[in-house]
Amino acid sequence: MASRNPVRRLDAHARVQVAQGTAEIVPDPERPDSFTLLVEGTAQSHVDLADPTRLDFEYMRWLGFLIDAADEPGQPLNVLHLGGGAWTLPRYIAHTRPGSRQRVVEIDEPLIEFVREHLPLPKNSNVRVRAGDAREVLTGLTDASVDLMIVDVFSGARIPAHLTSAEFAEQAARVLRPGGIYAANLADGPGLHFARAQVATAQTVFTGTAVIAQPPVLRGRRFGNLVLVAGNAPLPLRILARRTASDVFAARVLAGTDLENFVAGAQPVTDDFAQASPQPPTGLLKG
Repeated sequence: MASRNPVRRLDAHARVQVAQGTAEIVPDPERPDSFTLLVEGTAQSHVDLADPTRLDFEYMRWLGFLIDAADEPGQPLNVLHLGGGAWTLPRYIAHTRPGSRQRVVEIDEPLIEFVREHLPLPKNSNVRVRAGDAREVLTGLTDASVDLMIVDVFSGARIPAHLTSAEFAEQAARVLRPGGIYAANLADGPGLHFARAQVATAQTVFTGTAVIAQPPVLRGRRFGNLVLVAGNAPLPLRILARRTASDVFAARVLAGTDLENFVAGAQPVTDDFAQASPQPPTGLLKG
């Protein structure tokens, strides 16, 4: 169902210098109310202002399925988004779960202002956006205060090292409420060394873990996105498996024995040895 909020039309490229380089908002030539945010030529977000339930990026669709399964339909959630982009998922949650309380943390303050100017949030969306480092803000939050945490932080095209460690995961688990769900967008390629270590790291903190990705990525045949899902209560794995398998970007959900085989002896990461995610192949993520 389309949003009834008025749409701000942007008929040409908008471009500005932000902390991470050049940011652009590019109109979709096929849909007048859809836009892609790029930073240094890398696609960061896609937004449909007329229909916030339309998610174009495959990993965003999987996260949308997770949001739908996180509680009863329409039930408000308290959500923390580490990483902002163009606020695609906050818009989705505000539309599908009215009354939700959402916080977005984005380190690049000029980027926040750029998105706010050209792709403003609907009125009464109850989404607070603040500038800050994701881990610093997380460390300062109250225990057991969040139902759902979504981590989608990239510096350029890489996940910063300080957001990949067991110490970071411990802070995430502390802030989640009982039954809360943690989800992180990962990126990896052949060998999947980074993704496997991230699962092993999450397993030191959470009792339940799963990974969502397309088969070619899981087999290490190409670089791509994987979504790590974790929590200390049963995860909605059956719903996720059904919806991801039937999606236009069909994916698998690995859990249990399949996930243990995926991890295959990978070691957890600590602050002392944490590294940023691997650099994607040149041109892969360009818009």
